[in-house]
Amino acid sequence: MPISLYLHIPFCKHRCAYCDFNTYAGQEVSIPLYVNALCNEIKSLGHHIPQLNVQTIFFGGGTPSLLSAAQYQTILQTIHDEFDIISTAEISLEANPGTVSSGYLRDLYLLGFNRISYGVQSVNPEELRMLERIHAYSDVVDAVTWSRRAGFRNINLDLIYGLPEQTLERWQHTVKLIMGLHPEHISAYALTLEHGTPFGRWAAKGLLPIPDPDLGAEQYEWTMQYLAEHGYEQYEISNWSLPGRQCQHNLQYWHNFEYLGIGAGAHGYASGFRYSNVLRIKTYIDRCTSSRESGLPFPLTSATINHHKNTVREDMQETMLTGLRLTSDGISIMGFSTRFGLDVRSVFGDEIGKMTNYGLLEIVDDVLRLTVHGRLLGNQVFMQFVE
Repeated sequence: MPISLYLHIPFCKHRCAYCDFNTYAGQEVSIPLYVNALCNEIKSLGHHIPQLNVQTIFFGGGTPSLLSAAQYQTILQTIHDEFDIISTAEISLEANPGTVSSGYLRDLYLLGFNRISYGVQSVNPEELRMLERIHAYSDVVDAVTWSRRAGFRNINLDLIYGLPEQTLERWQHTVKLIMGLHPEHISAYALTLEHGTPFGRWAAKGLLPIPDPDLGAEQYEWTMQYLAEHGYEQYEISNWSLPGRQCQHNLQYWHNFEYLGIGAGAHGYASGFRYSNVLRIKTYIDRCTSSRESGLPFPLTSATINHHKNTVREDMQETMLTGLRLTSDGISIMGFSTRFGLDVRSVFGDEIGKMTNYGLLEIVDDVLRLTVHGRLLGNQVFMQFVE
């Protein structure tokens, strides 16, 4: 089965107060060395299994749009040299509005990028300031307009709901304005006050209002209804697309298929291994610039800091955790049996029965999936499949 590549670009102009990703501000001077290290890790992986089929490539961050088109040309050429990229491969870039230009987007499209994802989060100036975003809504409009002119026909816009003091009306205004830009894909995530972030610390000290979970649920339910009325299919708990425009890279995750994580702090899953790379940019560069070999089996490299060989039981649990996020596809009962040689109901019968009785899971034809109500309580359902 073809594999996917995730490449982490950990550079940002400013680290937002709610962000808990592996990102660093003010280290752009290290980008050239980082690109070189990234290419070295790609070569190391390609050396293990030459010409492995790749069906999706995703550059995430951080702010990947801080790298130049010339640097992406170098990275993509290295991937082409080491792997066999299928002709229909989805090649995605995350970007922040305000960090792109018309010429830059045109260059990316000519390099082979065919999907772009913008971190919009909100159209409200006060909410953007609270989130410490460095763009305005006008930057979003420019970015989408320039992307269309460059040739992009697959654009995602990321949004965040459940913000402190965000009303239903404000959220509705954001979604409606975004709809006016006609994106092929929309992601909407509830704000999480992560431990260790400024938002998390401020909330713990009473300096930031705790979001109202009931209002967040109301915002989510309205979003499901509104986007459905406008032709968007909810194919995952937090993701909607026009027909045929689902994010193929993320589907690789949600089906619990293999992907290689490349870059500082990247995570991967291949050949039965779950693994993660070192976090710090300098450490990553040092490890991937030295000539030493890791001596570890594929997909582990000199950048790997943690790895674990999954048991079959763990693979089955992870398949449940990821697959149940898919609102329509869910868990194929036949597909699970083909993959593991067991009926999912014989492995997780008690858990499925309990959640079905609560009205959170349902079996429709061959598919085990969340009910509409279950989408609001997904985390409680997922925890049933973790020991």
